[in-house]
Amino acid sequence: MSRIQVPKIPSSELTPEPLYYSRRTWLSLVGLSGISAFIAPSAAAQDRWPQGKQGPYDTDEKPSTFREITTYNNFYEFGTDKSDPAAYSGDFKPKPWTVRIDGHVKKEADVQLEDLLKPFAVEDRIYRMRCVEGWSMVIPWRGIPLASILKRVEPTSKARYVAFQTVLRPEEMPGQRRRVLDWPYVEGLRLDEALHPLTFMATGLYGRDLPNQNGAPFRLVVPWKYGFKSIKSIVRMTLTATEPPTTWNLSAPDEYGFYSNVNPEVDHPRWSQKTERRIGEFGKRKTLMLNGYAGLVEGLYAGMDLKKHY
Repeated sequence: MSRIQVPKIPSSELTPEPLYYSRRTWLSLVGLSGISAFIAPSAAAQDRWPQGKQGPYDTDEKPSTFREITTYNNFYEFGTDKSDPAAYSGDFKPKPWTVRIDGHVKKEADVQLEDLLKPFAVEDRIYRMRCVEGWSMVIPWRGIPLASILKRVEPTSKARYVAFQTVLRPEEMPGQRRRVLDWPYVEGLRLDEALHPLTFMATGLYGRDLPNQNGAPFRLVVPWKYGFKSIKSIVRMTLTATEPPTTWNLSAPDEYGFYSNVNPEVDHPRWSQKTERRIGEFGKRKTLMLNGYAGLVEGLYAGMDLKKHY
């Protein structure tokens, strides 16, 4: 793949982020007809969710609102502005959906998503999510652990990594008509990361199906890594013996490493990662090591230099 020049000044950097969010994004909340299907219920009904820690992996922080989660997004397949995914994803068709799982597995699968998920009990997880640009949310996801799927296809002894690929549909995803990145979007995890019980395949949020702008109908959620690792609208998972390419590492290897763990001690070349702003708040909060999940996942990186393996 060829290296694509990454825009050096994203639109959200041109204005101080609180002003950008309050002015541009809140205007989009009330003015974009394309998101009406996703925000029709009252705010109180949308945000009805059990408060507090429900399971062993849940955060006890207050969830971000359904409106915030579905109207402030990075999903370059629909555009580079935070409001673009909600505005321009209305033509995307998440059903029917086929997922292929291949590579170093004993049981390759090329199945409809409903059939892939059928054997598993759906779970609800409330995770902190941190964006590399310095903002964060708390999202009530619905889905299943990735380990459940991978164990069912039986990885062979050669499997060391899992490569993921997003659907390629430029006729439905207007951002793919622009050479902002090389399409389709690709990501990867080490197999032990993929099998960790925190790693989640989301099919919904706030108790309903995933909206298009949030990665419908099937996306990865890795809460101790920056958000761009959580690849959306997945159509293929391939188990590999070698480290797979990842979109942002291909585009800007000096800025985005393969691991992409939330590490406040490793700054992005163009901004600090030591603090973050929770969407809906105007103050800054301290960024937590591995996004607050260090106690659960730091063993994955024993002996590794997390400044070198960024």
